[in-house]
Amino acid sequence: MVVDFSILPLGFQFTSPGPIIVKLGPIVIRWYGLLIASAVLIGVTLSQYLAKRRHVNPDLLNDLSIWLVIASIPAARLYYVLFQWSEYSQHPEKIIAIWEGGIAIHGAILGGVVAALIFAKLNQISFWQLTDLVAPSLILGQAIGRWGNFFNSEAFGRPTGLPWKLYIPPERRPLDLVNFEYFHPTFLYESLWNFMVFALLLTLFFRALSKKPPLKVGTLFLVYLVAYSLGRFWIEGLRMDSLMLGPLRMAQMVSLGGMFLGMVGLAWLYVLKRPLPDVVSSFKGDD
Repeated sequence: MVVDFSILPLGFQFTSPGPIIVKLGPIVIRWYGLLIASAVLIGVTLSQYLAKRRHVNPDLLNDLSIWLVIASIPAARLYYVLFQWSEYSQHPEKIIAIWEGGIAIHGAILGGVVAALIFAKLNQISFWQLTDLVAPSLILGQAIGRWGNFFNSEAFGRPTGLPWKLYIPPERRPLDLVNFEYFHPTFLYESLWNFMVFALLLTLFFRALSKKPPLKVGTLFLVYLVAYSLGRFWIEGLRMDSLMLGPLRMAQMVSLGGMFLGMVGLAWLYVLKRPLPDVVSSFKGDD
């Protein structure tokens, strides 16, 4: 990363060193893959720790993580490929080239939710309890994973001259903006936003352990849905490479849906004072 102090004393010019860490013959280690693997490892460790604090068997979270990886990564890639089908239909050999980037977090979340529902049913544990334990790890993983976009010079915003501008090489720029060098580092905006959501979720989690009444089960995941979706909706409006459905930015539409579902769920818990529908009918709605 190149630091440029020519505009302001605290100005940063972000310049990717490239997507590859090291290449030894046929062996290529990429930043994108390393960051995803690191996010998974850190996330599993954190979820197991939180499970212990909620008196849930941490081994369940270890088993669940396998289900989530198997379901979410292919779902994230499939989601992305479907909305970029005009490109991938011409180069089908690149459909599985996930190491080059091109996954969608909303696809990962959808795949993970389906896997978690099945896992919860098979193990007779509350689905919402699992999502509460996974939500902090999920948003932390998203914060880490966004830096993969930096190394790949992707997921950037509109042209800008701000001190924290991001340099994009000519071959990665949109054709109509090839003469612009610097763009909004939307990867950075979302990473910082996600770290703040992560801090909020952990604060709620540990505050609930020491104060009464406890959080109702499902609260953390619903707060995650609202908070993450709020930031993503704003940041997506800056991006140049949004997945589109006609004139609509899909991430913004899904974010609106996430905010709506999250707020309805929180109202269900705290206004109507009723537990969320669950796969385990006898599960109590509080910690």
